[in-house]
Amino acid sequence: MRTKGKSTVVWILMGLMVLGLGGFGVTSFSGGTSEVGSVGETRITADDYARALQSQIRDLSQQTGQPMTMQQAQQMGVPQAVQAQLIAGAALGEQARRIGVSVGDEQVAQTILQAGAFQGPNGSFDRTAYAEILRRENLTEADFEASVREDSARLILQRAVAGGVVPPAPMVDQTAGWLLETRDFSWRELTEADLPSPVAEPDEATLQAWHEANGDRFTAPEARAITYAWVTPDMLSSEVALDEDALRAVYDENIDQFQRPARRMVSRLVFPDEAEAHAARVAIDAGTQPFEAYVLQRGLTLEDVDLGEMTEAQLGAAAEAVFALEQPGVVGPLPTDLGPALFSVNAILDPVDIPFDEAREGLRGEAALSAAARLIRDRAPDYEDLLAGGATLEDLAEQTELELGQIDWSAESVPEEGSIAGYESFVERAALVSTTDFPQLVELADGGVFALRLDEVVPPTLRPFDDVRDAVLADWRAAELQRQLLALAADQRLTAVSETAPGAQTPDAATPDAGTTDAATPGTAPAPAALDWTSEEGLSRNDWMDGLPPELLSQAFELAEPAEAEVVDAGNRVFVVRLDRINEADLTGEDAAQILEGVRARLVQSLQADLFDYYARHAQREAQVQLNTQAINAINAQVQ
Repeated sequence: MRTKGKSTVVWILMGLMVLGLGGFGVTSFSGGTSEVGSVGETRITADDYARALQSQIRDLSQQTGQPMTMQQAQQMGVPQAVQAQLIAGAALGEQARRIGVSVGDEQVAQTILQAGAFQGPNGSFDRTAYAEILRRENLTEADFEASVREDSARLILQRAVAGGVVPPAPMVDQTAGWLLETRDFSWRELTEADLPSPVAEPDEATLQAWHEANGDRFTAPEARAITYAWVTPDMLSSEVALDEDALRAVYDENIDQFQRPARRMVSRLVFPDEAEAHAARVAIDAGTQPFEAYVLQRGLTLEDVDLGEMTEAQLGAAAEAVFALEQPGVVGPLPTDLGPALFSVNAILDPVDIPFDEAREGLRGEAALSAAARLIRDRAPDYEDLLAGGATLEDLAEQTELELGQIDWSAESVPEEGSIAGYESFVERAALVSTTDFPQLVELADGGVFALRLDEVVPPTLRPFDDVRDAVLADWRAAELQRQLLALAADQRLTAVSETAPGAQTPDAATPDAGTTDAATPGTAPAPAALDWTSEEGLSRNDWMDGLPPELLSQAFELAEPAEAEVVDAGNRVFVVRLDRINEADLTGEDAAQILEGVRARLVQSLQADLFDYYARHAQREAQVQLNTQAINAINAQVQ
């Protein structure tokens, strides 16, 4: 029996063959005889490796939305990962062979019959589709059915190794308790107003030193000096001659924009009989029930009764009453083909009547742009011929209507309004062009065209201090403010801990008795002022504190004991957080039962995966693994 070193059930039945029809231009590498490796007596064929490699590349291409080349796949280590998967599968197959695990013909047939890839339009097994898919994948029925048998045996082995795993109850309870635990804590944010004195202004030497020490923050990104020639419809619109007939044609083509009758935004609710409709109208007029309430009572939504914009002609017999309203409101009951109905007029849209003479100027601009775009499209072959004949961009600008320009472009630059850098096609070309590329004509989104030349690549350069002094000052000040706030927060953290320490006096208890002086005892430091806190109660790890950084909640759950406090550095904000109480999870409630079940299932999966991974590694160490590097490299070279 010829065995395979891959899981055919995974690679083929779960979509390899369906996704791979047409492939990457590879149908057979070896005629099914060459091997790329083996584990013991279990062989890994060239076709096995090629199909698995192609499938992995296709999956990655679908995930990224971009075609992946073999070179990119090799840089990502895809061939090595595929080889590891095939070796692991072959090792398990070798173990199954050695201990005699197998399945009968009936199980093999059942697996194939239930495979979705082989089902016809009626949902049953399609013998023709089965044969065709195997032919396209260069597999004989005997080889494929042998692979299914081996995969089923490996599945039995996997279930035997990893089945029956039960996570320890204390582990489940501890994990669920960790997830469901809530905490009470207090916090306060420190700002510049809390500092003893404002941040002092730095001198020039300090700023220059900061500029040099943090040069990466003030370095201009790589720039590309680009020369380009371009033309857009807007540039040529003034040169386009438009006669009256052309403008009239554009007006007639877009007549709906200039001539529209009066319309009403209408909703219609049909009732079973006149009496019920009349009663509803009375209640609506009295203000006891709105029109929308009757819509909901009928089991409908507002979208179900919305007719949208309606003209008098579209409303038929109801038009006169509906259009008689001068303000939005309800009319009816009115007869309709479906029965008596109430009509809710939601908006009144006046008629649109813009004669040709008034629309002429606007039409002229739009028509001119359209005509200019057609003119550019007609002349584009001439521009291309000039470039193909060796004309430079300067020549192109001199001999045609294209305008010459230069730009220092970088991926981080913000384009000015009207700049060519605002066009996506220019950005894409500018990012990819090299100094050895010849200019090529590229179309712009508005119908214009351009060609560009990369003159020079300017490496990242430190901007002169004088050019970025304001940015340096702002950066230094932000860093200095953060440093001072963190230092103050460290002091206040100690104060917070002392306030909650055993035996610490509360602010009320520390107040001097009548007859005593407020002055501190000579030789002693004044007691620190009590801090103001914002308290939070019963928050879990997954809660969200609106307007506050997530680091604050995260730090509250890292504190080990109540009365502990810590400084939270959230980038541009500084907090002190104090843990007040740890509320243990209640694992007896209905919500806790769901969490416990989810935790138990995840732990089972994790333990099964670890257990089976250890077994698979043992199987590989026990068997002799061999790889044919020359055959693997040959296949890698053919996969496209």
